[in-house]
Amino acid sequence: MSEDAVLKNPALLFDIRGKVAIVTGASGAFGALAARILAGAGAKLALVAGNAAALAETAQACKALGGETHCINARPSDEAACEAIVEETVRRFGRVDILVVASGKNEVAKIVDMEPARFLDVMDANVTQSWLMARAAGKRMLEQGEGGKIVLMSSARGLLGHPAGYTAYCASKAAVDGITKALGCEWGPTGITVNAIAPTVFRSPLTAWMFEDTDRAKEVRTGFLARVPKGRLGEPEDLAGPLLFLASKASDFYTGHILYADGGYTAG
Repeated sequence: MSEDAVLKNPALLFDIRGKVAIVTGASGAFGALAARILAGAGAKLALVAGNAAALAETAQACKALGGETHCINARPSDEAACEAIVEETVRRFGRVDILVVASGKNEVAKIVDMEPARFLDVMDANVTQSWLMARAAGKRMLEQGEGGKIVLMSSARGLLGHPAGYTAYCASKAAVDGITKALGCEWGPTGITVNAIAPTVFRSPLTAWMFEDTDRAKEVRTGFLARVPKGRLGEPEDLAGPLLFLASKASDFYTGHILYADGGYTAG
């Protein structure tokens, strides 16, 4: 895209119409949101999740926005599964341009109460599966030779600790940050960008109670918001801009970057 074209119409930098995107964890809070954002922007979507019913709901919402979708009822649980997800996407759409890894999990418990197996489950879901999906999609992007966009899901907890039993989650998101930075360096010359979105508390089915008008919710919010310069919790639309930026040509010079969508939480 020429400099003249960009200056005349900067919005072209964010145009992803016709791009093929894989979204894992498409039945979860962030995955379903990411799918709808990309669908509304005109991308073709391979939606991946293990929960078939919830996956179908996400697909229906994307179709209502005009998005062309293909459901893959699977989890990125191992190398073979991740390779199969990419292969099915290519069979359906012919290529892969964007990968959004939104699958993952959390286990909350004080370290002395947490069984090692639970810690390893979180590391596998958040770290190993992110690595495997980036590897599988990245190999295809390298074969295509036209670059690509990989967006991983981090958290403010990749940078900051938490006193309420978050050793597994914090460790896993710090590792996702490490993958993001390392791959940003490794694939920088290829045109493939690798970045991560790191939110703090956002409105979702899992956090809906924090937005309620109850004494417990007010107490938790008050303590949390004391650290948030913007003075509020995150809303789904606060993730739309960062995702579209990282999935589009607008972020071509950004790689290995952790984009904190946190209202300034990590700044102070």
